[in-house]
Amino acid sequence: MITPVSETRFEGLVHRGKVRDTYDIGGGRLLMIATDRISAFDVILPNPIPGKGLILAQMSAFWFRHTRNVMPNHFIGLASDRKALADIPATGALAGLPQEMGPRAMVIKKARRIDVECVVRAYLAGTAWAEYRKSGTVHGVRLPSGLRESDRLPELMFTPSTKAESGHDEPLTWDQTVRMIGEETSVRLREASFRVFKSAAAHAERRGMIIADTKFEFGWVGGELTLIDELLTPDSSRFWAADAYRPGETQAAFDKQFLRDWLLSTGWNRQPPAPSLPEDVIARTRERYELALQRLTGS
Repeated sequence: MITPVSETRFEGLVHRGKVRDTYDIGGGRLLMIATDRISAFDVILPNPIPGKGLILAQMSAFWFRHTRNVMPNHFIGLASDRKALADIPATGALAGLPQEMGPRAMVIKKARRIDVECVVRAYLAGTAWAEYRKSGTVHGVRLPSGLRESDRLPELMFTPSTKAESGHDEPLTWDQTVRMIGEETSVRLREASFRVFKSAAAHAERRGMIIADTKFEFGWVGGELTLIDELLTPDSSRFWAADAYRPGETQAAFDKQFLRDWLLSTGWNRQPPAPSLPEDVIARTRERYELALQRLTGS
């Protein structure tokens, strides 16, 4: 039985997000701990999912290692990886971290975040399908008529959004993105997002999985554009099993869509407070996350 971690309290807290608690440990490095908190519709739910943070940290670590030759990233090592951290002094929160929390905590390089969520879509699903069904567009871009739910898109789409500290992220047009961060940076973000996505999608395909869409975050580390935050987890991505893929219908996803569907079935208005989760919903959500980890990483 895994004891859920809803919150951490160590020295040097710099940010407590929806899921992760981040601490400054000095030397231009941070300790980012993935808790078992879970959010839906930008609201943190009252019940944690035991072990969820462990799964997220393990998946992110896998993908950061897998894509490091494609794009520089901020990942140094898991706090439990003595070899990776051999030259890192155990200061601040890292010094006081209990051993059992090591596998859910990443030591990372401190970055100056770019406040744009870089969403890449390969299939017509979720909000993209809802928009297409209404207007024949995705992110304002006209697509061919006759596409079905879950169809593969004619080409990868870059559909950025704001990075909101509170409330909902809002879609950004290409022109809005350029005005926010400049054309050169916008182009670099799009190109980097596509490179990382293609590398990850090719690996997923070899493992019998489809990455329908995902979101990336980037920042600057010493003037270098760098992939940051989490990477290709069920919290940020839509995963499908290739052998169960059926275009024209909603796919069974290895993410928190099951949880979202349950919440909507209760009549909840998507405003806090959220309803408490039944034990079976907690268990089935965790199961989807575990399956994603096993299928994509073999771990």
